[in-house]
Amino acid sequence: MKYLLYVLLLLVSFSCQNNEKDKNAVEKKIKKEPIIKKYGFTFNDFTVVEDTLQSGDTFSTILETYTLPDSLKTFDVTEKIKDSFNIKNIRAGKPFITLSDKKNKKNIKALVYVQDKTSYLVVDLRDSIKVEVKKRPTVIKRRTVAAELDGSLSETLSRKGVSASLANELAQIYKYSIDFFKLKKGDKFAVTIKEKYFENGEYLGVDEVEASYFEYKGKKIYAFPYKINPNQKKVEYFDEKASGAKSMFLKAPLSFFKLTSKFTTRRFHPVQFTWKAHNGTDYAAPHGTPIKTTASGVVEATGYTSGNGNFVKVKHNSKYATQYLHMSKILVRRGQSVTQGQIIGKVGSTGLATGPHVCYRFWKNGVQVDPLRLKLPTSEPMTKKQKEKYLAHIAPLKKELEDVTAKTFKE
Repeated sequence: MKYLLYVLLLLVSFSCQNNEKDKNAVEKKIKKEPIIKKYGFTFNDFTVVEDTLQSGDTFSTILETYTLPDSLKTFDVTEKIKDSFNIKNIRAGKPFITLSDKKNKKNIKALVYVQDKTSYLVVDLRDSIKVEVKKRPTVIKRRTVAAELDGSLSETLSRKGVSASLANELAQIYKYSIDFFKLKKGDKFAVTIKEKYFENGEYLGVDEVEASYFEYKGKKIYAFPYKINPNQKKVEYFDEKASGAKSMFLKAPLSFFKLTSKFTTRRFHPVQFTWKAHNGTDYAAPHGTPIKTTASGVVEATGYTSGNGNFVKVKHNSKYATQYLHMSKILVRRGQSVTQGQIIGKVGSTGLATGPHVCYRFWKNGVQVDPLRLKLPTSEPMTKKQKEKYLAHIAPLKKELEDVTAKTFKE
């Protein structure tokens, strides 16, 4: 009897082990081939080759390594691609994927070229030639982040789970009002941002800054993006009182220069050898250096005189105008609208000049003045109606910054 019981126990144990083995085998079989869906295809249905473009690769050279469906030729496919995509834009180092028949790996069914993280080109050859440029679906999420600086701004943002690249964008927004090298530990800031994600949750970075402020030297400095004119291409930034975050004028018409002669009522002229007023500021720079308009406006005059050489004069509004002399080349025409920082000419030594430089002249209410001694305005002020509309727009954004700030720093 004991022997029989022992045999029964062995059989039960063996059966359980077999069942466990069978169960594990089934689980392994299920896990062996997960369903993979990418770029609009179920990869499991094809032989998939993921590769990277090498120097010299083209759509033609890729397709020529495969057998196309009946009646199709490589030329037909590339011509169809041209209708939707500039084939000259493919670049070495970019990923591409070929999907071919599962039984015959040489029979290509589709090709995918990945332009960047969000965009890709699909060439579907299954029924006919179908070419589409598609974008991976993205989701925009909005949040307000408030923090005290601890280390650099980029490090502080990273600890909040925000892309460190936002630090550079904020530095550009506040470049006229904050010296970011002088920010210190404990300085506070808050920013409302829109961030982009793929549907699977992968973080793509900051898409837009909606509002922000920094506590700098004991003062809160706000910045809100806004378009005074709905048709303008770029947003400008204004504070909580509707004053522009940037200066209306650049400090100089050149990026790199040497200041050689200031505005003065009495200067010995190096060419005419006489004492006379110098109603401009001279910036020396190599021949051909780009000259920038210091503020947006309309080109009032261009031309040549024996004293000024090649020159451009820009009217900025009813109050201000600037002029740029001794150019080697003029790059704008009379009546043309120009934006701050736009290249309007090249440094030269035309007219009465001993060497390559630009003489920068500045008018206020029709009188030439010294811009280096002038308290220059921020970007052109809004009208009363524009200001009312702007303040109504930023009111909820400002309150949101303040509410999150109060909650964060109370904690």
